[in-house]
Formats: sequence, C-alpha cells, structure tokens
Amino acid sequence: MHRIRGGLVLLILLVFLVIPASVTAQSYSFEVPAQEVTVAIDENGVMSLDYAITFANRTNADPIDIVDIGMPNYEYVLSSITANIDGNPVTRIADSEFVHPGVEIHLGANEIKPGQTGTLYVHVGQIHNTLGASSEEEAEPYASLEFTPSWFDSSLVSGNTQYTFNIILPPGVEPEQPRYYTPSNNWPGADEPAASYNAEDRVVYTWTSTEADAETEYKFGASFPMAFVPEEVVVATDVPNARTISWDSIFPCLCFSGILAAIVGMGIIVAKSAEKRKMQYLPPKIAVEGHGIKRGLTAVEAAILMEQPLDKVLSMILFSVLKKEAGRVVTREPLKLEITKPMPENLHPYEIDFCKAFETENKAERKTALQNVSVGLVKSVSEKMKGFSRKESIEYYTAIMEKAWQQVTAADTPEVKSETYEQVMDWTMLDKQWEGRTQQTFGPQPIFVPTWWWRFDPGMGTTTASGGGGLAKPAMPSLGSAPGGSITMPKLPGSDFAASMVNGVESFSSDVVGNLNSFTDSITNRTNPVPKTTYTSSGRSGGGGGRSCACACACAGCACACAGGGR
Repeated sequence: MHRIRGGLVLLILLVFLVIPASVTAQSYSFEVPAQEVTVAIDENGVMSLDYAITFANRTNADPIDIVDIGMPNYEYVLSSITANIDGNPVTRIADSEFVHPGVEIHLGANEIKPGQTGTLYVHVGQIHNTLGASSEEEAEPYASLEFTPSWFDSSLVSGNTQYTFNIILPPGVEPEQPRYYTPSNNWPGADEPAASYNAEDRVVYTWTSTEADAETEYKFGASFPMAFVPEEVVVATDVPNARTISWDSIFPCLCFSGILAAIVGMGIIVAKSAEKRKMQYLPPKIAVEGHGIKRGLTAVEAAILMEQPLDKVLSMILFSVLKKEAGRVVTREPLKLEITKPMPENLHPYEIDFCKAFETENKAERKTALQNVSVGLVKSVSEKMKGFSRKESIEYYTAIMEKAWQQVTAADTPEVKSETYEQVMDWTMLDKQWEGRTQQTFGPQPIFVPTWWWRFDPGMGTTTASGGGGLAKPAMPSLGSAPGGSITMPKLPGSDFAASMVNGVESFSSDVVGNLNSFTDSITNRTNPVPKTTYTSSGRSGGGGGRSCACACACAGCACACAGGGR
C-alpha cells in the first residue's frame, strides 16, 4: 500500500523530514478535475461537511488507495462519517495516522489505478465547536465561521480544478441577514458568492471557479445573527476577528513618506470601492445562473433587475402612477402629490405603496416609506427570478428598450411620435443614456404632450374635480378643440418637452431621494449587505500532515488532505 502525502510548499523541508523513506521513493502524480465542498450549520450550531473530490490518476503513477481528509478540529464524530468511491461504499474509516486532526479513507478494492478516474464522496455528519463570535459592528450579535478546504502538495497535483464551495446557513436565516467574507489566497472566481435557496428553503452561499486548482489553500467564510443557533455553541477565540497586516513584510524598503502615501492611496481605492458597492442593491442570489428568460416583468421590475439607480426607478413609478390616473403633481418643488381616492384597481403593489408614501407630508417618514418600497421591489424581483438566467433576461429587456426607441424615432409625424412615446416611455427609461437620448430624439420640432401631462405639470390650467372624488382635470378651453369635437393636447417644442421630462426626474431625485448614495446604501444594507472583508493574520502556523491557522475571523477549520497509500 502506498500513500501520497499532501502538504505545504512552504513547509516542504518539514515534509521530507517526517515522511518515511519508502514513501518518498514512490511516484505519485494526479489531477483533481473537480472538487465540491459543502459546509452546513444546523439549528443547533453543529457543522456537517461534504466532499466530492474527483481524482484523475496519471498512467505512470502509483495507485491511490487511501485518502486522508483533514478536519477543522478534533471534535468531529467519527461514527457520523460515511464515504463511497463512485457509489461503492467504503468500509474502513479511521482517525488518520498522519493528518491531525483528520481521518483516513481506505478505498480498498476500489483504489484508483494508474490512468483511472474516480470520485470520492465523504460525508461528516457532526463537527462541534466550529463557530466564533464576530466582532463586526452589528445591531445584534453575529456568529462567524471560516473554512479552508483540503488542498494537496503542488509537487503531486497539477491542472485546473472545477471548484465549488457552498455554505448552507442555519434554518430561518433570511437572505438580507448573513454576511460573507471575501475569499483569500488569490481565489480566481468572483469575490461575491451566488446566493440561492436549497430544497429546505435555507440560504446557500456558493463560490465557483473553473480556473482554481487543488494545491491552493483557499479560504471562505460567512457570518449570521447569533439568534439562529444556541448561544453556548459559539466558541470564544483568543483573538477573534484579528485584522493585522505586517507592514514590515509588505513594505520592507519604503520610507515613512512612502508608507503614508501607500496608506492614503489604499484608503482612496477602498473608499471608491465602498461607494460603488453601496449602489449594488441586488442580493447575490439573483445572480445565480438559472436557465431561460424571465418574461412578464414590468419596466420598473426590469429596471431593478438591471440595477438601475433607485431615483430613476422611483421616477418610473411616479410616471406610471400619473399615467394610471392614481395621482397628480400639485407642486414640483417641494414635490407634493395628490392621490386619487379611491385608488384605481389596476395598480401594482409597489405603485400602491408608492402612493401611500406620499400621503404623509413628513419628508423623513416619506423617505423611509420609499426605501421600504425599494426593498419590497428588490425582494419581489429576486423571488420572480428564481430558476431564471439574469444575464439572458437582461439581454431580453434591453432588446425591448431598443425596440421602443426605434418605434419612437421611426415615427414620421409629431402626432405619431407623441403617441408612440406615451406608450413606450417606461421602457425607454431603462436606457442608461435616457436623459441625453430623450433630448436628442425630440430636438426642436414641436410635439404633442402626453394625455397625462397635466398631471405631471402643475402649470397647466385645471378645473375643479367632478363629483365622485376624482382629481381636477385640465381646463378644456386651454387645450383647444380639434374638428369633430375631440380634444387636442397642447404642443411644445421637442427640446422643451425633453428638458421638462429630464428636469422632472432630477427634481424628484433631489427633493425626495436626497443623497442617492445614502438612500441606496440604506437599501443595500438590507438586501445585499456590504461584505465584511477580512485580512489574514501575519502570524500563521502550519504542519506537514495537519494544519492550524490564525484566521482573521473565528476559524471554523483549516484542513489539508493526503491522497495515496503507504502503510
């Protein structure tokens, strides 16, 4: 029997000191085409761990008949561990002779022979005391975990690995509650995980990459409100959430002024990154790639899917409310709406909530209500996108937007152009260049204003409301009459109409939303919290077969693995 020792490049000398001569004399060479690791925390704070590791043994290598898997600590329950190789049960699992803490999986008759490929599945049912207390400033205490999956010695393994790492959070945790930590050690995939629900409606964070490898010690982590697990299972750490950087090792030759400049530069980069991140209000779970296009979204919902600025999204709702005769603008500065009583029956839930927000004249209360409208929209769109591809859906709605512009620009008379624009205006607003494109499209030629324009422009003359509680309507004499008794809406130069539209959106933003970054940040904190970036402590230790680590957050485990044989 032969064992391939997994280890660390930086500790290669130590590895040679502890490996028996008979082992070092063997030839071991393999690839790991795929590896999936799943860490789950249950309602009792107990961790379960699953590995699916595919080994491709090279044709000139020795058989792989034992695989050692490191554990995050010594408090795993050996009897809870099961394993199989390509569906064939493993009959011998024991505490590892070489990896501490760890277990050895004996493949027996199903050893992976030279030139063969096999997938090892390992399930660890119970690992205790893996959670620590997060020191991040939160409104409530948070439990934290961080995990480094198994890796292999770079002298033994080569090639890329289709790498997947999942964290399944405790039951009851809502998507806006957990935090994730940025993966460490040059993780080649996205920093932000895709978030989804599993069959038990539990939140799952998933990191994936096709450019990873099996020799790097990647580290992943997350935290969640401590209320979802018993308080006593959250283990204190000696230096919880330590965030230290060894400046001597990073800048050994820099003088004080150079270090100061570097600090200032880093601060600017971090600040800009943080501002950009605040505007990303969609939760990561909406980015998990499903299949096919989600049709049937309204223009407002499509704007959320595209993560358009929230002041534009709310302006789109305003125009929709006016078009549906659910309200009218009484004054633009400050913006005051008069809401129709009773409200029309054809309103979407977010339009109803928008109208209710303007029933109060308290600006602070109104802003809070509009933030709640935005949060509700984000959650609703996220729910509707389950199982669908965000990328394909965005391409679909972008095509609708372009077609809407084409219909407007193709109109050959002011009447047709006005009528067309009134029908598709909400879709044109999905354009990131909407302001400039609107002004370019209409130019100096006259245009008939939309039929609902009097509800948007308080300057148009009005008569008193008719019986039944309806809103005031424009004074008919000011509009003129067309042949046959029909009403003809007034004309404006196209440039004036476009400027009024654009200025109306800007006025809405400044008066109601205020500072867009601050407004959106309050949404992001609830729907897609800013990730808690961690730094690795400068004082880390390791060993040849097992490994300890000084993690930036409460360490749930760092483990290495060995593949081969050797007893």
